[in-house]
Amino acid sequence: MTNQLLVPMDDSSPARAALEYALERFPDDELVVVHAVDDLEAGYAGEPSAADSEAFEPDVFEDAARLAEERGRRLETRVLEGQAADAILEHVVEAGVDEIVMGSEGRSGVSRMLLGSVAEKVARQSPVPVTIVPNGS
Repeated sequence: MTNQLLVPMDDSSPARAALEYALERFPDDELVVVHAVDDLEAGYAGEPSAADSEAFEPDVFEDAARLAEERGRRLETRVLEGQAADAILEHVVEAGVDEIVMGSEGRSGVSRMLLGSVAEKVARQSPVPVTIVPNGS
């Protein structure tokens, strides 16, 4: 039986490491790469929101598709709207995702408390297993 794996992506090296891990470790599973866009943050930064265009496709999807193609794999891509952890968790339930594979900066101490951690929130609240790939794995 094929599982559906969700791989959240941004332009960070931990996210890339997570995708590479998923491509190598789960060769028979369906991969869905998602990128969360918080329209409120995008508006403050002067960037277009995902809702501004149906054709909105982040550059990270091009990189993800290239990595998959190099390994003879295909993947689906989706843009999620909202704060990253909340959007990921909502999509997991709505889409029937079987597992999440995501990267983490590996922050600790005060840095983690002040900045928060998407990976930590997802891992704590996810209804499905979460594999967290440390940066550089």
